[in-house]
Amino acid sequence: MRRRQIPGEPEPPSKGMLKRAAHAVQDLADELIAAPETLLDSLDLPEKLRDAIDLARRITAHGGLARQRQYVGKLMRHADVEAIRAALEARDQQQKTEARRFQSIEDWRDRLLDGGAEALAAFGAEHPAADLAELGRLVAQAHAERSADRPPAAARELFKRVRDIALAP
Repeated sequence: MRRRQIPGEPEPPSKGMLKRAAHAVQDLADELIAAPETLLDSLDLPEKLRDAIDLARRITAHGGLARQRQYVGKLMRHADVEAIRAALEARDQQQKTEARRFQSIEDWRDRLLDGGAEALAAFGAEHPAADLAELGRLVAQAHAERSADRPPAAARELFKRVRDIALAP
Protein backbone atom coordinates (compact mmCIF):
# COMPACT_ATOMS: atom_id res chain seq x y z
CA MET A 1 0.00 0.00 0.00
CA ARG A 2 1.36 3.39 -0.98
CA ARG A 3 1.58 6.24 1.42
CA ARG A 4 -0.15 9.48 0.68
CA GLN A 5 1.59 12.02 -1.47
CA ILE A 6 2.81 14.97 0.57
CA PRO A 7 2.99 18.16 -1.48
CA GLY A 8 6.56 19.00 -2.44
CA GLU A 9 7.91 15.49 -1.88
CA PRO A 10 8.88 13.21 -4.73
CA GLU A 11 6.46 10.42 -5.49
CA PRO A 12 7.35 7.18 -3.68
CA PRO A 13 8.49 4.27 -5.85
CA SER A 14 5.77 1.92 -6.98
CA LYS A 15 5.75 -1.75 -6.07
CA GLY A 16 6.67 -2.63 -9.65
CA MET A 17 9.66 -0.28 -9.59
CA LEU A 18 10.88 -1.83 -6.34
CA LYS A 19 10.54 -5.33 -7.81
CA ARG A 20 12.43 -4.38 -10.97
CA ALA A 21 15.24 -2.92 -8.86
CA ALA A 22 15.39 -6.08 -6.71
CA HIS A 23 15.51 -8.28 -9.82
CA ALA A 24 18.31 -6.16 -11.28
CA VAL A 25 20.37 -6.59 -8.11
CA GLN A 26 19.67 -10.34 -8.16
CA ASP A 27 20.80 -10.57 -11.79
CA LEU A 28 23.98 -8.72 -10.85
CA ALA A 29 24.53 -11.17 -8.00
CA ASP A 30 24.16 -14.07 -10.45
CA GLU A 31 26.76 -12.45 -12.72
CA LEU A 32 29.14 -12.14 -9.78
CA ILE A 33 28.70 -15.81 -8.93
CA ALA A 34 29.58 -16.70 -12.53
CA ALA A 35 32.39 -14.13 -12.85
CA PRO A 36 36.04 -15.20 -13.00
CA GLU A 37 38.07 -15.22 -9.82
CA THR A 38 40.38 -12.47 -11.08
CA LEU A 39 37.45 -10.09 -11.51
CA LEU A 40 36.22 -10.77 -7.98
CA ASP A 41 39.73 -10.16 -6.65
CA SER A 42 39.85 -6.79 -8.39
CA LEU A 43 36.56 -5.65 -6.82
CA ASP A 44 36.47 -4.31 -3.29
CA LEU A 45 33.72 -6.60 -2.02
CA PRO A 46 32.80 -6.89 1.65
CA GLU A 47 34.18 -10.06 3.19
CA LYS A 48 30.76 -11.47 3.99
CA LEU A 49 29.61 -11.01 0.38
CA ARG A 50 32.80 -12.57 -1.00
CA ASP A 51 32.40 -15.59 1.30
CA ALA A 52 28.77 -16.00 0.20
CA ILE A 53 29.82 -15.89 -3.48
CA ASP A 54 32.56 -18.47 -2.89
CA LEU A 55 30.06 -20.73 -1.11
CA ALA A 56 27.54 -20.35 -3.94
CA ARG A 57 30.18 -21.55 -6.39
CA ARG A 58 30.68 -24.74 -4.40
CA ILE A 59 26.99 -25.62 -3.94
CA THR A 60 25.72 -28.20 -6.43
CA ALA A 61 22.20 -28.88 -5.10
CA HIS A 62 19.58 -26.91 -7.00
CA GLY A 63 17.54 -25.81 -3.98
CA GLY A 64 20.59 -24.90 -1.94
CA LEU A 65 22.06 -22.92 -4.80
CA ALA A 66 18.78 -21.02 -5.27
CA ARG A 67 18.74 -20.04 -1.58
CA GLN A 68 22.41 -19.04 -1.68
CA ARG A 69 21.83 -16.93 -4.81
CA GLN A 70 19.03 -15.10 -2.98
CA TYR A 71 21.31 -14.59 0.01
CA VAL A 72 24.03 -13.12 -2.21
CA GLY A 73 21.38 -10.82 -3.71
CA LYS A 74 20.36 -9.75 -0.22
CA LEU A 75 23.96 -8.96 0.71
CA MET A 76 24.33 -7.00 -2.55
CA ARG A 77 21.80 -4.46 -1.28
CA HIS A 78 24.47 -3.17 1.11
CA ALA A 79 27.34 -3.21 -1.41
CA ASP A 80 28.33 -0.57 -3.96
CA VAL A 81 26.22 -1.93 -6.80
CA GLU A 82 27.18 0.77 -9.31
CA ALA A 83 30.92 0.05 -8.96
CA ILE A 84 30.28 -3.67 -9.42
CA ARG A 85 28.07 -3.03 -12.43
CA ALA A 86 30.71 -0.76 -13.96
CA ALA A 87 33.42 -3.39 -13.48
CA LEU A 88 31.27 -6.06 -15.15
CA GLU A 89 30.45 -3.73 -18.04
CA ALA A 90 34.14 -2.90 -18.49
CA ARG A 91 34.92 -6.63 -18.63
CA ASP A 92 32.16 -7.14 -21.21
CA GLN A 93 33.49 -4.27 -23.32
CA GLN A 94 36.99 -5.71 -23.19
CA GLN A 95 35.70 -9.12 -24.30
CA LYS A 96 33.78 -7.52 -27.17
CA THR A 97 36.87 -5.61 -28.26
CA GLU A 98 38.95 -8.78 -28.20
CA ALA A 99 36.30 -10.63 -30.20
CA ARG A 100 36.23 -7.86 -32.82
CA ARG A 101 40.03 -7.89 -33.04
CA PHE A 102 40.06 -11.68 -33.45
CA GLN A 103 37.34 -11.45 -36.11
CA SER A 104 39.34 -8.82 -37.98
CA ILE A 105 42.42 -11.07 -37.97
CA GLU A 106 40.35 -13.99 -39.24
CA ASP A 107 38.91 -11.78 -41.98
CA TRP A 108 42.40 -10.75 -43.09
CA ARG A 109 43.53 -14.36 -43.17
CA ASP A 110 40.51 -15.31 -45.29
CA ARG A 111 41.05 -12.33 -47.60
CA LEU A 112 44.69 -13.29 -48.06
CA LEU A 113 43.76 -16.88 -48.86
CA ASP A 114 40.96 -15.95 -51.26
CA GLY A 115 42.14 -12.65 -52.72
CA GLY A 116 45.61 -13.34 -54.02
CA ALA A 117 48.02 -10.50 -54.82
CA GLU A 118 45.42 -7.74 -54.44
CA ALA A 119 44.65 -8.76 -50.86
CA LEU A 120 48.36 -9.07 -50.11
CA ALA A 121 48.94 -5.54 -51.42
CA ALA A 122 46.00 -4.21 -49.37
CA PHE A 123 47.38 -5.87 -46.24
CA GLY A 124 50.82 -4.40 -46.97
CA ALA A 125 49.29 -0.95 -47.38
CA GLU A 126 47.53 -1.22 -44.03
CA HIS A 127 50.52 -2.78 -42.25
CA PRO A 128 53.75 -1.44 -43.81
CA ALA A 129 55.99 -3.43 -41.44
CA ALA A 130 54.61 -6.74 -42.75
CA ASP A 131 56.93 -9.14 -44.58
CA LEU A 132 54.83 -9.64 -47.70
CA ALA A 133 57.18 -12.24 -49.18
CA GLU A 134 56.73 -14.51 -46.17
CA LEU A 135 52.97 -13.99 -46.18
CA GLY A 136 52.86 -14.78 -49.91
CA ARG A 137 54.82 -17.97 -49.28
CA LEU A 138 52.39 -19.00 -46.53
CA VAL A 139 49.40 -18.27 -48.77
CA ALA A 140 50.90 -20.46 -51.52
CA GLN A 141 51.57 -23.25 -49.02
CA ALA A 142 48.00 -23.00 -47.72
CA HIS A 143 46.63 -23.31 -51.26
CA ALA A 144 48.83 -26.34 -51.87
CA GLU A 145 47.62 -27.95 -48.64
CA ARG A 146 43.99 -27.32 -49.60
CA SER A 147 44.41 -28.91 -53.02
CA ALA A 148 46.23 -31.92 -51.53
CA ASP A 149 43.60 -32.37 -48.75
CA ARG A 150 46.22 -32.01 -46.04
CA PRO A 151 45.68 -30.40 -42.63
CA PRO A 152 45.79 -26.56 -42.78
CA ALA A 153 49.14 -26.04 -41.05
CA ALA A 154 50.15 -23.15 -43.32
CA ALA A 155 46.77 -21.45 -42.88
CA ARG A 156 47.25 -21.62 -39.12
CA GLU A 157 50.75 -20.22 -39.44
CA LEU A 158 49.38 -17.46 -41.69
CA PHE A 159 46.81 -16.61 -39.00
CA LYS A 160 49.57 -16.41 -36.38
CA ARG A 161 51.70 -14.12 -38.56
CA VAL A 162 48.72 -11.87 -39.36
CA ARG A 163 47.85 -11.74 -35.65
CA ASP A 164 51.41 -10.83 -34.67
CA ILE A 165 51.55 -8.10 -37.32
CA ALA A 166 48.10 -6.71 -36.45
CA LEU A 167 48.79 -6.63 -32.72
CA ALA A 168 52.29 -5.17 -33.04
CA PRO A 169 52.50 -1.62 -31.65
